[in-house]
Amino acid sequence: MDLRLITKDFLTYGGFALQGKVAALFLLLSGPVWADEVTVLALGDSLTQGYGLVEEDGFVPQMQAWLDGQGVDVRLINGGVSGDTTAGGAARAAWSMTPDVDAMIVALGGNDVLRGIDPAVSRENLSQILQVASDKNVEVLLIGLRAPGNYGPDYKADFDTIYPELAAQYGVAHVESFFAGIEKLDPAEWPAFFQADRIHPNAKGVARIVEQLGPDVLELVHPG
Repeated sequence: MDLRLITKDFLTYGGFALQGKVAALFLLLSGPVWADEVTVLALGDSLTQGYGLVEEDGFVPQMQAWLDGQGVDVRLINGGVSGDTTAGGAARAAWSMTPDVDAMIVALGGNDVLRGIDPAVSRENLSQILQVASDKNVEVLLIGLRAPGNYGPDYKADFDTIYPELAAQYGVAHVESFFAGIEKLDPAEWPAFFQADRIHPNAKGVARIVEQLGPDVLELVHPG
């Protein structure tokens, strides 16, 4: 894996019984607005699931803590499955987006690259996920990655364009890399933020990832 790799405001109107339908309607429409808790599904693989980490150090718990610190009422659901490909995500997308899910983080594709899956297949699988989200009116943050060069320039070119092109096609938010927070550092520093396999971040690495992605997730759930 290459390291360079609305709130739905449910409006509740309060009114008081007054004489006259016009007065009652005025108060009905000018009552307080209440924002329900926003539920966000993090659909991904081992990076989302928190492979090799104690639960509280994983991506979802650390992102939840970051969002709590911003004072927003958000609940993150860990939809990460270790080893999952885009095909696995597509297969479970519809039933994972339960009626309470308002928004979704999609972070899939790393295992496709590791297995050398045809980029056209990965593109179609991600497209299926985004189509389900569109049909269900679920807002999406699509987290991309870039393929390494060992499969050749054609493979890399085909894969690297998947995420930005699908984001534009479906009108969803997009960030280039799950690892952007680490990639900003000197490459000599990267090993300190990964587990021994050099693929999965350690707790300190997840913290940097969350710090970088947090504002994008915040914009997803609280635009503007």
